[in-house]
Amino acid sequence: MDYQNEEVEFEDASEYDWMEKIKSTGAVPYLELDGPCKNGWSTPTSDRFMVRGPTYFSDKVKIPAGEFLLKPLGFDWMKGPTKISEVLNHPNHRIRKTLDELAINDTDTRPFVWAFNFQLPNKDNYCAIMYFVSLEPVEEGSLMDRFLKGDDSFKNSRLKLIANMAKAPWIVRTAVGEQAICILGKALKCKYMTGSDFIEVDVDIGSSIVANAIVHIAFGYVTCVTIDMAFLLEGQSEEELPEQVLCAIRFVELDPASAEVYEMPSGEEIGKAQNLLGTRLWNSFGISQLLHQNNSDELGSGQVPSSGQGSGLQIVANGNLNEGDMNGSEESHKSSG
Repeated sequence: MDYQNEEVEFEDASEYDWMEKIKSTGAVPYLELDGPCKNGWSTPTSDRFMVRGPTYFSDKVKIPAGEFLLKPLGFDWMKGPTKISEVLNHPNHRIRKTLDELAINDTDTRPFVWAFNFQLPNKDNYCAIMYFVSLEPVEEGSLMDRFLKGDDSFKNSRLKLIANMAKAPWIVRTAVGEQAICILGKALKCKYMTGSDFIEVDVDIGSSIVANAIVHIAFGYVTCVTIDMAFLLEGQSEEELPEQVLCAIRFVELDPASAEVYEMPSGEEIGKAQNLLGTRLWNSFGISQLLHQNNSDELGSGQVPSSGQGSGLQIVANGNLNEGDMNGSEESHKSSG
């Protein structure tokens, strides 16, 4: 795979009208990268992120990320009367409805959606939900395949976040730092919902005292902040290197006033969604996988691991959040470009 710094180019998705429709709707628009607009989202270039290279375990060298594995699909900026979760189980959610329609019509397209729901600690229950899609089958035995079929403990040990501050006031850069790298499930409480055509990861930012405090600071300046975020599965053996970024997104100066009010599903809708989810889970993984699923309520203590406890958020002198690997602290790398 070519890892030279180059702008990410996805194949023309215009033939998939449903993708374009989802991408163009939502509370905030999709923007051209580095465009003049505010209050939107876009896709950053791959060279914004450094990942573990093929010889990382011997030389600790990171390399620019290659082409993203998933395509951008949509973004929701929402708030609700209670914490918003399990949106892809909501029968009236725009993406859920689209996936169900594709299944009913039995089209040649067999999309699989990845959703990352960041639940922000705020009295108005804001959340930022990022959606990405794969149109190709997952390779059997690959790290992605093992992640999707693995239990919560495995997922908690592998899902990594890289966040680069592209633009922010001095006070935010001082509190947050230029970059944060962490294993999400070891730093925050994560809840995973998986079906035959989706995986949703609900990330409770408020489950960590440190993350909670940082988000409260950053949220006060959110209309002045642009941040690039990438999700990947951590390579923990030579066979799993170099790391590949699943997907990435750029938030551009989001306006809290533009957040869409989320309509909570009724009791009847929840029941239907749960029944449908059971069918999807059964068809996707079978009974043996279901029997080995861990109780997500028992995972993610919300504690920030201390140095040397393995991957996770670690507090350093300047307030940055750095990545720790299995053998201790891993040096944080600032974004390139």
